[in-house]
Amino acid sequence: MKTQNYILIFLIAFSCTMCNSSKKEKADAVSTEKVSETDNDKHPVLTPADSLKLVNHQIEVKGEVEFPLQLTVDSLRKMKVATITDFKVVCQSGEVKKDDKTCKGVLLKDILEKAKIKQSGHKDRNFYIVARASDGYMATFSWAEIFNNPTGENAYVLFEENGKPVKNGEMITICKNDIKTGPRHVSWLKSIEVYKVK
Repeated sequence: MKTQNYILIFLIAFSCTMCNSSKKEKADAVSTEKVSETDNDKHPVLTPADSLKLVNHQIEVKGEVEFPLQLTVDSLRKMKVATITDFKVVCQSGEVKKDDKTCKGVLLKDILEKAKIKQSGHKDRNFYIVARASDGYMATFSWAEIFNNPTGENAYVLFEENGKPVKNGEMITICKNDIKTGPRHVSWLKSIEVYKVK
């Protein structure tokens, strides 16, 4: 009888141990998922030296354009400059990463009109535009967004934030009317590339 009681107590203790270890594994899995979810939303922190390596002093407008351009901050200042007020960079999670009281820049549409997309006629509209950073990050716009949508009046290449030069590179792209403005906020802007949809 005593032996049966010892076995029963041993089985109960063993099942409790297994149950607790299973709960711990689940908790670890959940915490790992939470970490990976938040880590995916974060960009690596760069040292000032690394950031300097990514700075471009000019951006190239290339691809399916008749007049490829090399733009600097000075050349942007000679174009039609717009002032944007109260612009927030909101990441995918909804967190506000940056809050600019004032920014200065040029509409992406004006830059593309200057470069002139190679269209064979007015129905030739199947193009997409890539804003590429020197760290490899990219954001895309469609022809229709820029030329037949309110986005065209809200997508900019900025060169000044809060009265000072842009910090992460000399020029950045933003799209003011995006719900989450972070995904198309391209720092260290290197090129604006126009491609035809195949």
